[in-house]
Amino acid sequence: MKKLDAEHPVRMGSIKAAPHLRLYNREDLMSLTRLRRFETKLGERLQVVMDADDIEGSIQSSSAKFILFGIPEDIGAKGNYGIGGADTLWIPFLQSFLNIQSNDFFDGQEVLVLGHFDFGDIQYLIDTTAKGEEEKIEAYRHAVNVIDEEVEHIAKLITGLKKLPVVIGGGHNNSYPLIKGAAKGWHKAGVIPLPQINCINVDAHADYRPAEGRHSGNAFRYAEEDGFLQKYCIVGLHENYLQQNCWSDIVNNPFIDCITFEDIFIHEKRTFLQAIAHATGFTGDTLAGIDLDLDGIQNTLSSAMTPVGISAIQARQYVSFAAADARPAYLHICEGAARLTDGRSDATSGKLISYLVSDFIKMVCQG
Repeated sequence: MKKLDAEHPVRMGSIKAAPHLRLYNREDLMSLTRLRRFETKLGERLQVVMDADDIEGSIQSSSAKFILFGIPEDIGAKGNYGIGGADTLWIPFLQSFLNIQSNDFFDGQEVLVLGHFDFGDIQYLIDTTAKGEEEKIEAYRHAVNVIDEEVEHIAKLITGLKKLPVVIGGGHNNSYPLIKGAAKGWHKAGVIPLPQINCINVDAHADYRPAEGRHSGNAFRYAEEDGFLQKYCIVGLHENYLQQNCWSDIVNNPFIDCITFEDIFIHEKRTFLQAIAHATGFTGDTLAGIDLDLDGIQNTLSSAMTPVGISAIQARQYVSFAAADARPAYLHICEGAARLTDGRSDATSGKLISYLVSDFIKMVCQG
């Protein structure tokens, strides 16, 4: 069995409607788990798909409440004129996550690790055929549609079985298929009356740019216009990076609310936790996707890395509070990187996400 790593991911069975999904087995998890006498690591306890020919049946029969998968791609970010690198974080996260201690706080059997998407063939095709920057941008935006279809299918499958998707990106473009798939799946499962959900997003950016072709900057615009996003609340929005046309659309839409970073931390109109409580109240009438864009966390490696943002501790407080006070439809952590295409790197990014994911899962389980 080839070792699972960033350069040579194991290619397991895949789902017909999601051919780029690579499923994991027990050997894959153990290849990244560091065993030690007298200790039990999460990698030894997490569940995997037992029958690659019956993914839905395997998930349904599993006792796991959370289904974890990765979307390591930066096609959506590049389609938004961003710096590549969001495809590098999944394996470092997984390695850190698998080596968390299994204990009374977090056993591990609550989680099934499904696998990750590998869109490397699409990236290669664009790199070798597209000529010029603008042609590449158009190709990236066209490719995001393919990503949308496959991610939507998996999100719908998981939520249709009343399981919670925990998704590590990848660009913020993936919020659109997650919202769409989760809305359809939770509706199919009879949990919500209509195929519509809400969303809370802690982010420096609204990602509500015009519907000019799919990319990481307009996922929520497409989700709303297509009728799958009902209410949307952004917390920590940076005023310096908010386009006037988007701001006008937001303030004139009663189903969208936002609290800027400046109002929380500069003008101190409310505390960070008060802002999160406002967001969970605003979206509390139905299930809500819980989104966290890592470019909102200070000095965290991402395509839009910022020297001014929330702290890692505040990010942990956000996912914990939202898990407890909202009705989560999914957890989506995105836009982070272990290495950017401009050469910058950070070996701690994966560990940060492992804290965020474990915080979310522990809090949901306590509820």
